[in-house]
Amino acid sequence: MEQGLLAIVLHAHLPFVRHPEYPEFLEEEWLFEAISETYLPLLQVFENIVAENIPLRVTIGLTPPLCEMLADPHLQERYLRHVNKLVELCEQEVTRTRNHPAMFETAQMYRNHFTASRDLFENKYQRNLLNGFRALQDAGAIDIITCGATHGFLPLMTRPEARRAQIQVGKRNYEKHFGRAPQGIWLPECAYVAGIDQLLDEAGICFFFVDAHALLFGSPQPRRGIYAPTITPAGVAAFARDVETSEQVWSADIGYPGDPDYREFYRDLGFDGDYEYIKPYLHSDGVRRNLGIKYHRVTGKVELGLKQPYVPSWATSKAAQHAGHFMFHRQAQVRSLRSWMGRKPLVVSPYDAELFGHWWFEGPQFLNYLIRKIHYDQSDIKLATPMDYLNEYPENQPQEISASSWGAEGYYRVWINPETEWMYMHQHVAEDRMVELAKANPQAEGTRQRALNQAARELLLAESSDWAFIITTATSVQYAIKRFRDHIHRFNKLYEMIQRHEIDEAWLAEVESRDTIFQEIDYRIYA
Repeated sequence: MEQGLLAIVLHAHLPFVRHPEYPEFLEEEWLFEAISETYLPLLQVFENIVAENIPLRVTIGLTPPLCEMLADPHLQERYLRHVNKLVELCEQEVTRTRNHPAMFETAQMYRNHFTASRDLFENKYQRNLLNGFRALQDAGAIDIITCGATHGFLPLMTRPEARRAQIQVGKRNYEKHFGRAPQGIWLPECAYVAGIDQLLDEAGICFFFVDAHALLFGSPQPRRGIYAPTITPAGVAAFARDVETSEQVWSADIGYPGDPDYREFYRDLGFDGDYEYIKPYLHSDGVRRNLGIKYHRVTGKVELGLKQPYVPSWATSKAAQHAGHFMFHRQAQVRSLRSWMGRKPLVVSPYDAELFGHWWFEGPQFLNYLIRKIHYDQSDIKLATPMDYLNEYPENQPQEISASSWGAEGYYRVWINPETEWMYMHQHVAEDRMVELAKANPQAEGTRQRALNQAARELLLAESSDWAFIITTATSVQYAIKRFRDHIHRFNKLYEMIQRHEIDEAWLAEVESRDTIFQEIDYRIYA
């Protein structure tokens, strides 16, 4: 007898990175790596499951910046150039490692992987992976949800018009790409504060996700804990992340990706290979970088130089074992919860999609085994989406949920701290100015309308939570600072030109050619 439901939620997001002004750009490869290592493998797993008539119900959040990049011809062309070079390198690697049994099998795996990625991308999906995700949604296998327009951190926006624009632009972009209205949303960073639910209801959004403490610290206390949604004052359902399933995958100490047999992320041919050999596959600056070809396994807590060779068959076997382990614990979990809840619990398991394949190379295999085992090997749990649950249990407890995020320590420190606080004074001034422009220009036309729409784009791009996150985590800090400053500078220049009625059309056209996101945008969303 079915005891409970499991909602697997994959949040796929990358910041909008597009630099046609350069012949090649390192940060564009964030997208290219994710296409080869995460998005294409996930599509193949899901499509194969559907082809075998195995029930599939998974929720995927595809953020507007990611959708815009996947649909962009410029980036599609650059991805093909990227993957073609990898196929060429892999052919050489198969020859080079032929007399090294510990590497040869892995070299063949990479050749097959990147060749298949190129062929699927160009021939099956016509260069746009949204075609594949849209088909899966239309077939009823996945539910695709939207996100804030540029993953802007909503609680740190002081103007309700700015919050509304993030939600409404995200909704409209979803409708452009998927031909229907979104029912759910991934709040950027799962960040919530009172009042956001009203904006979601205004946009026709039925549900969103939060971290566990948003419900646990809400008022009144949730009668069913975090295993059923609560309903906010505006009538929108809030689903909470399950702590136990997060730990099993995310934890640095007990999480599956740390298993010794899985592929080691930080050891790469781009640093291990002979420089003259790999130089043709580096950028023109000749700086070593990750190429995505990795021959070593996690091994254990040892130095990178002591990592042992990767054995694909061992890793595949571990993925199957871990899928069984995960399922066994979900069975025990839902049986226990059902005994006191009086209804089927919903275990919500959300993850960054890029964990599966990019960071955890075997992640898509894990999902493949898990979905199949749930279908064939047990009857306690069933895959479901939030809308499936709301359709089965339309009556849920009203609650005012707590302010929260899914960042470190559960609130806002990751995004506002001594390293990032300087950003918000500029962001808030720009938000005030954008509202001022929209209200002062209710029916702009021609070049003035273009300038106002571009101002809205620049503000949205500046608001991306990615810039503060990158600065806090000390990864690509200079790039994040430059991107934020560039968008604020462009916004302010547009504001001044619009106010003076002196628009430099050549400069505007150049900016439009770079920051092309949201061609459907209407600046009046800020009015």
